[in-house]
Amino acid sequence: MSSSSPATRNATLPVTFRPTRTRVILLTMGVAMFAVVAFVGLTLERLNTGERISFVFTGLLFLGVLLLLSRPKVVADDRGVTITNITGVRRLEWAEIVRVNLRPGDPWVFLDLSDGTSLPVLGIQPGVAREQAITDARALRALVDERAGHSAS
Repeated sequence: MSSSSPATRNATLPVTFRPTRTRVILLTMGVAMFAVVAFVGLTLERLNTGERISFVFTGLLFLGVLLLLSRPKVVADDRGVTITNITGVRRLEWAEIVRVNLRPGDPWVFLDLSDGTSLPVLGIQPGVAREQAITDARALRALVDERAGHSAS
């Protein structure tokens, strides 16, 4: 029998974990930076057309980088977990996850995997919202314990 709490047994899957505050800050800054750089590039009278286009593309580059940084998330469903980090996506079955770690000072959660490796999970990070990250890490740990058949450690 599973020793999971009623909250995890009745959890509705799929569930998504992501650093929402960090995402809002990054997207807001990206849009603001693009708007300012594009506005400056389009309103400076001494710039030729190529230079104006360069300003707009520079603003788009800033926005694109911040969009990539806001991408991380973790989606848990009945079959396993999908980890979306900055540039990659990895699908794990529940049995592949041995442990969910978020130690003091860690920038994000790490998953210990059955093949002996560790996988960073940028979708749960305590930088801006520490308490939310701890809550999310505990929820993911409870799901792993329940779904993968691990005993709580």
